[in-house]
Amino acid sequence: MAGLKTGAPAPEGITVHGQSRALEISFSDGARFRIPFELMRVYSPSAEVQGHGPGQETLQTGKRDVNLEALEPVGNYAVQPRFSDGHDTGIFSWDYLYFLGSQQEQLWQDYNARLQSAGLDRDAPMATKAGAACGSH
Repeated sequence: MAGLKTGAPAPEGITVHGQSRALEISFSDGARFRIPFELMRVYSPSAEVQGHGPGQETLQTGKRDVNLEALEPVGNYAVQPRFSDGHDTGIFSWDYLYFLGSQQEQLWQDYNARLQSAGLDRDAPMATKAGAACGSH
């Protein structure tokens, strides 16, 4: 099983580029993507980021310089990264990584639009629900 969807392209290679902060992944259909760590962190599939339902997402900021400290396999369908800000609860299926890679341009546009709508800067520190800065997530 390559991912969660039957017939989805299978990963053939994965490389962590620490200096350029990108995950390079190639798939059986010939697609190859370089996914910035920041994009992965901002769009982490974790409940902490995505919430438990529509409208519960937490807009991520201050992730431009996030690094990938570890990348562990999850079965044969996903990987679980540990980011330098302590976030380690997102499980990235091969299908989801393919989505992130193939939709990067649109995802960046959506992210920037959400930041603008919220009156936030990409590099602003994350705030807790009470408004205080939080450096751990």
